[in-house]
Amino acid sequence: MKIFFIALKEFDTLIDRMTLALDSANNLGQFTTSVKILFQMNEELPDDLQLSFEEIDDPDEAKSFVKNNESSLKFAIREYRERLMLS
Repeated sequence: MKIFFIALKEFDTLIDRMTLALDSANNLGQFTTSVKILFQMNEELPDDLQLSFEEIDDPDEAKSFVKNNESSLKFAIREYRERLMLS
């Protein structure tokens, strides 16, 4: 159970960072920062929401990715957290 708790706590920290990154992307235009944080959980996202290296480094690609997928990303992350809680 301790391993689960640590994983969930780390995941919650990542969610907080992701939320701040999305907020700063929307409010300050820092889209590359946002996708770099999202990339940390890339393998947990559905295939159609996974990031490529090009999207991480290219500001225009990063902006497009965040703008087009923000609500889907938030939903996928919530679903993943719920699965962690049920494990």
